[in-house]
Amino acid sequence: MTRLLLIGLAIAAICFAITWAISVKLNNYGFLDVAWSYGVAVLAPLYAWNSPGAPLRKWMLTAIGAAWSLRLGTYILLRVARHHPREDARYQTLRERWPGPGKFLLFFELQAALVAIFSLPFLTAAFDPAPALHPLAVAGAALAVAALCGEAVADAQMQTFKADPGSQGKVCERGLWRYSRHPNYFFESLIWWAFFLAALPSPHGWISIICPLLMLYFLFQVTGIPLTEKYALESKGDAYREYQRTTSAFIPWFRHP
Repeated sequence: MTRLLLIGLAIAAICFAITWAISVKLNNYGFLDVAWSYGVAVLAPLYAWNSPGAPLRKWMLTAIGAAWSLRLGTYILLRVARHHPREDARYQTLRERWPGPGKFLLFFELQAALVAIFSLPFLTAAFDPAPALHPLAVAGAALAVAALCGEAVADAQMQTFKADPGSQGKVCERGLWRYSRHPNYFFESLIWWAFFLAALPSPHGWISIICPLLMLYFLFQVTGIPLTEKYALESKGDAYREYQRTTSAFIPWFRHP
């Protein structure tokens, strides 16, 4: 298992180095988000193909993980391509701190290591020899499918809102966005809890608890909610402050009057 994880890490490191070179050439570091999202679609099948685990379990989880990975990666790729050459504000901020491409290469390789960490649910499930599906694995798979659908709906609703010329300067309060300021982040978190749940019955599956915990940390403390809301307040002002007052930050819930 350790050997396969190291192989996955090496492949991720190579892929992210190539992505870094492309990003430098195009002068747009936003492609890092694309590479990160596609990571599971690369590593999960690698693990399933080269491991001795029961086929039903490992390929079921691999299929769901790849579906999530390909959908999110393609969604972000289209968004980055649509805005190119304008770069995501997060990377514009990092450019001010890190002049030159050298530190960005180290940053890209750190993301490669994170992709390897987030592949742990698929690695541990791929080495589970038990022929029967554990109820937790079934529940985790079902929850992952539901979360994948929820995230896709939230992204589609935001995409439709942004495509409407009349929405310029306004706050999206359509569909799921009426009940959560960040339904896409909520479902992103939920899907990693689901992957952890699906992997938990497998030998060493408990170690994948790091995935949902890390995701929550990134969403609440790093580049998720804090930066998203900072830029929203700068661009939408009082309209977004009212949205903050009336609408749950994360878990979809009833609005405050």
